[in-house]
Amino acid sequence: MDFDLVIRNGTVVTASDIWESCDIGIKDGTIVVIGPRLPAAPGAQEIDAEGAFITPGGVDAHVHLSQFFEATVGVDIDHSIITNGVVPDPENFVGDTFITGTRSAVAGGTTTVITFASQMKKDESIINVIEDYHKLAKDQSFCDYAFHVIITNPTPQIVENEFPRMVDEYGITSVKLYMTYKPLRLLDYQILDVMYSARKLGITTMVHAENADVIDWMTQHLEQKLMTHPYHHGTSRPPIVEAEATNRVICLAELMDTPILLVHISGGPAATHIRNAQTRLLPIYGETCPQHMFLLADSMRKGDFEGAKCVCSPPIREDKSDQDAMWAGVKNGTFTIVSSDHSPTKFNHPNGKQRGLKDGNLPYGKFRLIPNGLPGVETRVPLLFSGGVLSGRISPQKFVEVTSTNPAKLYGLKKKGSIAPGFDADLVIWYPQMKFQSFMLTNEMLHHAVDYTPFEGIELKNWPRYTIIRGKVVFSHGEVVGKMEYGQYIRRQKSLLPGPRDVWLSEWRP
Repeated sequence: MDFDLVIRNGTVVTASDIWESCDIGIKDGTIVVIGPRLPAAPGAQEIDAEGAFITPGGVDAHVHLSQFFEATVGVDIDHSIITNGVVPDPENFVGDTFITGTRSAVAGGTTTVITFASQMKKDESIINVIEDYHKLAKDQSFCDYAFHVIITNPTPQIVENEFPRMVDEYGITSVKLYMTYKPLRLLDYQILDVMYSARKLGITTMVHAENADVIDWMTQHLEQKLMTHPYHHGTSRPPIVEAEATNRVICLAELMDTPILLVHISGGPAATHIRNAQTRLLPIYGETCPQHMFLLADSMRKGDFEGAKCVCSPPIREDKSDQDAMWAGVKNGTFTIVSSDHSPTKFNHPNGKQRGLKDGNLPYGKFRLIPNGLPGVETRVPLLFSGGVLSGRISPQKFVEVTSTNPAKLYGLKKKGSIAPGFDADLVIWYPQMKFQSFMLTNEMLHHAVDYTPFEGIELKNWPRYTIIRGKVVFSHGEVVGKMEYGQYIRRQKSLLPGPRDVWLSEWRP
């Protein structure tokens, strides 16, 4: 048979099955056939998987790259920065660009990222924002990529006229809304406006659910008591803050009969609200992240301001029961996907985590001023494989489901997320387990532009040996070997998961 690449003797894992001693035949970037002992014409490249697992390339649906603003510390930002594709003031940029972020992604087995084009409060259009974000990404990505759009100013012009263009012209079928952070926050009335339009157009609405007023009140009163250590970031946002907002936005979604995804859920109470909604057959989806599955709030107690490295929102939780609830939610299907929420900020930079030391109460600083977010695009897939599959906490099929198949289905990536004929040949070949020496993770091993990883010192029992995107090896034996411009923009379809039910709470209809 005529193949460009044949992968031999692998244990192929999909979201439903495991096939041992399998070969995969690839032609023109697409999987053509799967089966034992495939015949191949001379000249085809061959890789021997040596019996190791082969999983679909990771789809990380929550990644922040080339975002040149810091909205999480209350800085007023009126308008988007128009870059024309050039990183502004690179010496003072403290995150990851498309180059460094996607390089990191492929090194950790992720073959597709969905990143965020961000509207600011006084932007009167999202089209300029999308166009500028395309310029930042073009020929700058090691992996395939798509966009969500963050909506902060949902004017009638935008939701009625530009949302259809976003879907039809750009293939963007998801938006993200914030219920917190002053520069980004929407009121319930505005959320309903977005949901109303999203339902008509088949757009999936992502929501960061935290009660902003409670956070502001708690923060002010904690500062009065000089309780401003990084650890008290979590004190200001107990699980009920996330749970209340989660329940509230689920109610709004039920009223509007529209599907939503609750992003980066961290606490058991919020997970319970999602589970209860799903039990009532509402199209409510959940996402959690490795930081909420592997870390606890003690990570924010570290001295020398090191605790700032683990400040994110919602916060890493104090009680192990919340962590256990995240694992249970992955296993029982409450969480549709596991994403990284890669939102990196350098630690040793005055515009990075050190901002928390600029306004007194030294040496503890003020958690209110610490940029929120953690790096994690490279570690998401290996952490879940090592700490989930190899520890026996989840099955290989569940791992594939939450890291690849479900993200692709939820966000309309029709050729991503599975190993089957007709799908893109996006694959991860792992090391044979008996030949792999486990190691303790250090930041020096990673490929991002950030000066730390919150997962420093965690033992990893395997790591991707090869990352393959559309039939091309882009990462091999610890080295990124792909070309920066290889990544392609992916126009997406509507979600492939269940949507509106046409069930209403009153006589009102859209």
